[in-house]
Amino acid sequence: MTTTTNTTDIRADAGSPYIDIVREFDAPRERVFRAHCDPELFAQWIGPDRLETVIEHMEARTGGSYRFVQRDPSGGEYAFRGSFHEVVEPSRVVMTFEFEGAPGHVEMDTSTFTDLPGGRCRLEIHSTYESVEDRDAMLAAGMEGGVTEGYAKLDALLADGAL
Repeated sequence: MTTTTNTTDIRADAGSPYIDIVREFDAPRERVFRAHCDPELFAQWIGPDRLETVIEHMEARTGGSYRFVQRDPSGGEYAFRGSFHEVVEPSRVVMTFEFEGAPGHVEMDTSTFTDLPGGRCRLEIHSTYESVEDRDAMLAAGMEGGVTEGYAKLDALLADGAL
């Protein structure tokens, strides 16, 4: 399999409470889906490079829930939690996402994993926020950098055959 440099397309149209992310991977959708739902794999790639992730629990099934904590080098902690509303292996995950540092500001994410020719996969994520202000706060917090760095780490895991 040839490794290409994949880009992460993040779109947030002015005035709308949505963020859309499109990313292609040089791996079959089953592997990309697994990386999003297996707690041990998820911890290896999610978020910015400078943060370490500890999964407290992750039940990636319809009706399941998750909580993880990310730690920076100086000991700062950032906790996230949510519920899995629908998990259809290996094609779709619908879940909530909430940063515990801003309780009550919950987003709903729909992730779709699509097979592409050559054993590749396209991931499309549609995030719905309760308000444009909540969406803008997520962007201002550095979400774009964290997503981009995280998916670069996932590319490396996929290329190494680690999953």
